[in-house]
Amino acid sequence: MSKTGIKHKGLRDLARNRYLYALAVPAIVFSIVFAYLPMLGVVLAFQDFNPLKGLFGSKWIGLDNFRFFFRGQDWLIITGNTVMYNLLFIVTGTILSLAFAIMLTELGKSVIVRVMQSVMILPNFISWPIIGLFSVAFFTADTGVVNRFLSAIGARDIAFYSDDKAWPFILVLLNIWKTAGFGAIVYMAAIVGIDKGLYEAARIDGASRFQSIFRITLPMLKSTIVMLFLLSLGNIFGGNLEMIYSLVGDNSFLFGTTDTIDTYVFRALRTAGSLGMTQAIALYQSLVGFVLVVAANKIAGKLDKDSALF
Repeated sequence: MSKTGIKHKGLRDLARNRYLYALAVPAIVFSIVFAYLPMLGVVLAFQDFNPLKGLFGSKWIGLDNFRFFFRGQDWLIITGNTVMYNLLFIVTGTILSLAFAIMLTELGKSVIVRVMQSVMILPNFISWPIIGLFSVAFFTADTGVVNRFLSAIGARDIAFYSDDKAWPFILVLLNIWKTAGFGAIVYMAAIVGIDKGLYEAARIDGASRFQSIFRITLPMLKSTIVMLFLLSLGNIFGGNLEMIYSLVGDNSFLFGTTDTIDTYVFRALRTAGSLGMTQAIALYQSLVGFVLVVAANKIAGKLDKDSALF
């Protein structure tokens, strides 16, 4: 029997580490109040919700709210755009963040490197609505900076706000500019934790900097890369509402390549005013995202047990 006199293993651990568990209480309470209790709102997806009758007094209508979204072909286009953008954001963001982290680490700790770090991180603190205002100055048809430059070199102007073909490139480029520098911090922290003896041994064996990067740095970062990828995968059905709506707004000319699930839900909530329909789409997002995370985690666990989240 343990010193505490408690036989049950879980209770014994709780008694032994009671102060550590006490530190976790605020986070647990916060999660329950703001993450788990709101999940009761899932029932709205199956109701013709009436605010006067409340959550449990509204009429149940089964799957009618889901039919609103899945009728026709729009849901395929919207879902495809959502997945496409998030995959592009994850892949390009990971590659650029890794590249920046390795570059800054290899350059050392000079004043120039510190200035570069500050410049790279700064865009993360600029809100998307502000970026949206600046984008107008760049992409306006007649007076935009981009079209003025194209005219100066004799190229044809691009009608950015009536032609949707250029926007996938614009959105990916802006996302990289805003997030890659901040994302590099995580990888820099992981690189700093790598045993320096490995690099010294490689240097003694005649390895170049590039060989050390590809043979030591990247393999040692594999678990971190996979973990961040799995965490990002949970939001792959999120539509980056703040970003896309700040840049595109309600411009119907651009819906073909910019309309995502979140922007569709936001527009439907403002026009139709049905909380049940919007909750049905949100439930669809959450379920598919959950399935993707579990499946990807299972695959990662089979390839490398240390890379799995659970």
